[in-house]
Amino acid sequence: MIEWLLALTSVVIVSSISLVGVLTLWVNSKKLSKVLLYLVSFSAGSLLGDAFIHLIPEAIEASGVGVSVSIFIIFGILASFSVERFLQWRHCHIPTSSEHVHSFVYMNLFGDSVHNLIDGLIIGGSYLVSVPVGVATTLAVVFHEIPQELGDFGVLIYGGFTRRKALWYNFLTALTAVAGVLVALVLGSVMDGFTPLIIPFAAGNFIYIAGSDLIPEIRKDEPQPKKAALQAVAISFGVVVMLGLLLLE
Repeated sequence: MIEWLLALTSVVIVSSISLVGVLTLWVNSKKLSKVLLYLVSFSAGSLLGDAFIHLIPEAIEASGVGVSVSIFIIFGILASFSVERFLQWRHCHIPTSSEHVHSFVYMNLFGDSVHNLIDGLIIGGSYLVSVPVGVATTLAVVFHEIPQELGDFGVLIYGGFTRRKALWYNFLTALTAVAGVLVALVLGSVMDGFTPLIIPFAAGNFIYIAGSDLIPEIRKDEPQPKKAALQAVAISFGVVVMLGLLLLE
């Protein structure tokens, strides 16, 4: 029962991060973009670290070294690809401005809802494995959601939403993560094979986000040795944080 309580607490914390978008109203967009690039770098490292240090080893321990783990990692990658391509939504972390224009505002909301639902499934499934894995996965999602929600809030404002409406809609889409956690916990309690499936799926999801969205976004920045070095340090620090969480196990 402790897993249920911790999973629900974690997803409430993740959902509340949707309110961080209000910061874009008080901080200059150019300054915010510079800071976000390092936060995005850290996020990429934490997602990769959670995938390769926590999730994939747990999947192998549960199912053994075999093709099934690889298949569900690939399935996780394809699921993220499908959400982006078919729902016209992407993991953008740069606030919208006249130089950085977004479209399909309502499609973005729908895609964000699906993405948050998947996040909830992943968090719930991770707690079914163990509390440390659940904590590590929750932190990886939190680190990723902060820059993500800043970008999403900018999309809504630029699309014509008022500040209050943008915050409200962004929060509503975040709540789908709660539904995802509940689905994962219920399925995990009635299906013996659910956890071995959701964990490699989660790893594939994180690998896709880090490799297809976050790292390419970092590379769009003007190539300067100092910036590149700091971004590499931020990515490495994200991995180190995930490595440090092994001490909880």
